[in-house]
Amino acid sequence: MAIYRKTHWVGEIKPEMDGREVTLSGWVWDIRDVGRIKFIVLRDREGMVQVTVKRSSVSEETWNAVSRLAKEDVISVRGVVKASKVARAGVEVEPIEVKLLNKANPLPIDIWGNVDETMLDLRLRYRVVDLKRRVNVMLFKAMSEVVRAMRNVLYSHGFIEVFTPKIIATSTEGGAELFPVQYFERTAYLAQSPQLYKEELTASLERVFEIGPAYRAEKHDTTYHVNEFISVDAEAAFMDYRDVMGVLEDVVIEAYRAAAPILSQMGREVKVPVKPFKVITYDEALSMLDKEGVKVKWGDDIPKEGLEKLSSLIKEPFFIIHFPTMLRAFYTKPIEGDESRSESFDLVIDGMEVTSGSTRIHDRKQLEEAMKARGLNPENFAMHLEAYDWGMPPHAGWGLGLYRLMMVMAKVRNIREVILFPRDRYRLTP
Repeated sequence: MAIYRKTHWVGEIKPEMDGREVTLSGWVWDIRDVGRIKFIVLRDREGMVQVTVKRSSVSEETWNAVSRLAKEDVISVRGVVKASKVARAGVEVEPIEVKLLNKANPLPIDIWGNVDETMLDLRLRYRVVDLKRRVNVMLFKAMSEVVRAMRNVLYSHGFIEVFTPKIIATSTEGGAELFPVQYFERTAYLAQSPQLYKEELTASLERVFEIGPAYRAEKHDTTYHVNEFISVDAEAAFMDYRDVMGVLEDVVIEAYRAAAPILSQMGREVKVPVKPFKVITYDEALSMLDKEGVKVKWGDDIPKEGLEKLSSLIKEPFFIIHFPTMLRAFYTKPIEGDESRSESFDLVIDGMEVTSGSTRIHDRKQLEEAMKARGLNPENFAMHLEAYDWGMPPHAGWGLGLYRLMMVMAKVRNIREVILFPRDRYRLTP
């Protein structure tokens, strides 16, 4: 077996494995020399363990190899697990053989101490190094568990996963915030969302979801906007906005439940929400804000300041429903008997809008009128509108920003902290 092919993750090494031979591979987190004993702290994705190298117990070759080690060198250790009352976690590994797999140059940023938030730009410049920090490893493990939980919940509700094109011929929602792409002899665009495709798919697959990238060419420069993000989208036939709000509650709750064990190890207190989430109308939200001195004109979107104020009053995840119809995208269904308001919702957590959704219009004529009311030409959506001639069911759905949800769960101040390699207005590398 190759020396670097590990038999165990470092996090699996326990005192009850005393006497067992293992092969571990990872990076030198720290090394201390106390004469005839050297202590290596070996790190891999799943944790750290102490490797105790005694001069009297190893070969000259191994001792010399250990003597040349530095932080972040890549090594493989074949050794015996020893229960210990003094070692970290009550266990250590006494090596039989230590192999250097690759030397590391001095790192351009510190990954061992406390990191100043003002260093974010520098950390993102050296993101491959920054991701070695234990807090980042745990953060992205938590995100992986969140996505796994979301998929499981959606499958349990009868949804199936789909993959829609990210290179499209026209705008998804009629806006101008599109990234053009040279597509052979014509111009195409990066998709803002899978919205129109997932609606069309309700006419065959009924309940669909997609977890994938989306792109918005918006010139934002905030702590909670980026131009490439991961959107969790769900769409269901024969459901309305209230139905998909219920599905969303389950998705969010299980996401919190999945992330909590890992985030708690990072010192982040995670309170798993409980159903039902509080629901207020758009009009009620404006009234609450007015009493707090935050003025929002009816028909305008609620600003970040307003969402933060509402969260400080409600103190738990909550839905805002029945937004003004003209404030929402053209496919949003108005309330019957109150056309000025819509069957729509946002989910707000800790002052952050993380999800928007609605019942969709499924009647072609009504959809074309909604397009015209927003200055859109139905002819530009001709292929999409065809689907409404061939049996489009009533349907509803939502789109959730994965990074925003992770941001509020992990209690970080900048969304870029929860993105491996962020893409914003000013950042195209690494």
